[in-house]
Amino acid sequence: MSVKRRYKQVDVFTAQPLKGNPLAVILEAEGLEDAQMQAIARWTNLSETTFVLPPTDPTADYRVRIFTPDYELPFAGHPTLGTAHALLESGWVPKTPGQLIQQCGVGLVPVNLLPEGGLAFGAPAANITALSSQSHALLEATLNNIPRASGFEAYIVDMGIRWLVVRMTSAEACLQLNVDATALAKLQQQTQVNGIAPYGPCLNDPTLDYELRALFIEQSQLIEDPVTGSANACLARVLTLLDFPDGGETSRQYRVRQGTQRQRDGRVFVRYEQGQPWIGGETCTLIDGTIAV
Repeated sequence: MSVKRRYKQVDVFTAQPLKGNPLAVILEAEGLEDAQMQAIARWTNLSETTFVLPPTDPTADYRVRIFTPDYELPFAGHPTLGTAHALLESGWVPKTPGQLIQQCGVGLVPVNLLPEGGLAFGAPAANITALSSQSHALLEATLNNIPRASGFEAYIVDMGIRWLVVRMTSAEACLQLNVDATALAKLQQQTQVNGIAPYGPCLNDPTLDYELRALFIEQSQLIEDPVTGSANACLARVLTLLDFPDGGETSRQYRVRQGTQRQRDGRVFVRYEQGQPWIGGETCTLIDGTIAV
């Protein structure tokens, strides 16, 4: 017998509907089995669907499980912000005013309510390693020999989800990338990354700092994600490594655009507090109702 459960579909990293990255949120997921969650995620056919459950850690406000149409993720960025938005909009009262604590596969992730609007999550700790020299040829083939920025390593950043972060010479060079799907599939297999996240500085727009893309092979198809919280969190960790590797109490912020090649206009703002990055953005609700499963 099916049960009606509260359901929202939200657009993350945008204040303008249809310009961000959609997310399905099942707000009452108790009683669903793993196979049912996977089936729902496959049916919504969005990049991720989240399922809200009671926390098992007493310090957390809620627990979330995150599914793509094919598998479960321990962490992802736009599902973190989108789920928090859906809960707050539904009347959820945080244990600590101004902050939610999400429990997920990588542990506890804080989500702050921003006074200027929107939400920001604390980037999880990450393991950062430079791409091995053995993989450089595959990377260049993946980029179709468009030159990377000189003097910058390509880094594999692992925070439960693994992105290969690659600096390009400019935002324009990033947008011009025509990724070789065959080489990318081999690169993902060789390095065990979820995808590649090329980025470049915006030299001609004073309102933006970087353009970022997130590309990967899934079910033998080249996919470009519209706006990616985890890739932005991985980039933020790389910039931490480059700008203040000693972890000093440095305060700075920057803005990223993502989704241009997908006819989206995702906006991500990153703020460092005591050297730690917080990944922020706005979210709007497009569908609010129930799902019978």
